[in-house]
Amino acid sequence: MSTTSQIWSTLPAEYAIPAQAPSRAEAWEYCRRLTRSHYENFTLGSRLLPRRLRRHIAAVYAFARTADDFADEDPDRARALRSLDAWERELEDCFAGRPRHPIFVALAETVREFTIPIEPFRRLLTAFRMDVTFRGFDTFEELRHYCVHSANPVGHVVLYLFGYGDGARQARADDICTALQLTNFWQDVAGDLDRGRVYLPEEDLERFSGSRDALAARRTNPAFRELLAFEIGRTRALFTRGLPLADMVGRRLRHEVRIFARGGLAILGRIEAAGYDVFTRRPTLGRAELVRLVVRGLWR
Repeated sequence: MSTTSQIWSTLPAEYAIPAQAPSRAEAWEYCRRLTRSHYENFTLGSRLLPRRLRRHIAAVYAFARTADDFADEDPDRARALRSLDAWERELEDCFAGRPRHPIFVALAETVREFTIPIEPFRRLLTAFRMDVTFRGFDTFEELRHYCVHSANPVGHVVLYLFGYGDGARQARADDICTALQLTNFWQDVAGDLDRGRVYLPEEDLERFSGSRDALAARRTNPAFRELLAFEIGRTRALFTRGLPLADMVGRRLRHEVRIFARGGLAILGRIEAAGYDVFTRRPTLGRAELVRLVVRGLWR
């Protein structure tokens, strides 16, 4: 038995590499089912996207969702890393024209049709490996480096799907994707603590003396408020720098850019309005607020 086969034999049956590659129709149906089963987290599959792109978004999502499961669901770190290595080999076979798993059969068609390079997918896998071996971040630049792998590749892939592969648009998309990732970290401080993770950089915890006490007690104090206000200021600046992307793309993608960015900014506002207390309740947007963001994005 090959090394790859040995690795896949330890995984749930739904992730197994079949002896014979499925048909294109079977591959797309596989991705569609996986996407629908996780739809609450699949915001890129919104109804605002052109119908012709939805199955391609589903293929990209299925690739990332499965790799994320390997990283987060397997308590055996060594096995999780082996699984991600095997997934990367399947990715390489996909780009070499030898896909076998249904996700990669579908993804092969997507990357071929839209001329998407392998690099964004490699960077996502690097981020998942970083999740498996998580140790925190000493500096804000280290945290930004993580976002370069965990968030920014998604923006690049979406741009490729809409026909944009230039550096200028990618740079602005990077600003928005990094800002969205950071917003999620500030929103989920309490939940991440439950998972043994702190995304706040060590240098900032040191700068705002007393903020560590807030984390230990899971209770906001003045130092923690100052720390989160500082991080939110940085994050809002990234959104501001990235928003011009909306005027650099076509109408359909323009709506998505504005909705995502304004949604992130609204979450930052919620954190501020709560006095930076992310321990008592997770700051979120209600359905009515989300609808207003969509309408605002459509009519701007």
